[in-house]
Amino acid sequence: MLASTFISGGYSTLRHPEPVAPAAEQVAVPLAQRIPKLPTDPEQLVRINGAVQVGAGALLALGRFPRFAALALAGTLVPTTLAGHRYWEEKDPEARQEQRVQFFKNLSLLGGLLITAADTHGKPSAAWRVRNSATTARKTSAAARKSASAGRRAGRVSARNAGQRAELARLRSANNARKHARTATKSARKRFAAS
Repeated sequence: MLASTFISGGYSTLRHPEPVAPAAEQVAVPLAQRIPKLPTDPEQLVRINGAVQVGAGALLALGRFPRFAALALAGTLVPTTLAGHRYWEEKDPEARQEQRVQFFKNLSLLGGLLITAADTHGKPSAAWRVRNSATTARKTSAAARKSASAGRRAGRVSARNAGQRAELARLRSANNARKHARTATKSARKRFAAS
């Protein structure tokens, strides 16, 4: 809905820039002189402004690149408002009131466009993602250091335990060998005594 105003207004000024060009001259021409490669002809500037409004309005309406489209529309709205709705210069109170309403309507549209430009559709902003990835990287790094330290400790304990298990196995083996030797000695004595 926000885009419809820009599409219809942009289309109108794109097709018929003549009625708007004189009002745009006092704002658009000085602006064009400061920006290289922009024409200084007011009619061409009004047509460019209309084309941007139609294109960016269509993108915004379709939901394609909405942040970029909203910023482009905001960029066209500022000179349009300053050129077309200079209520402070109006002498007639009725015309002044009408221009003031249009000026503040455009100001409200600008606010809506800025909100749209800042909206991330529920996704975190780029700044938040950068901060979060840095925090996640720090936490991951700390966890990796802890894990490596625990692994070294476990390795030392494991090596100590392996050494103890080997010693126990050797002692059991030696005890079993002694038992065998005693049993064999007893058997041999019994056989020798029996003979």
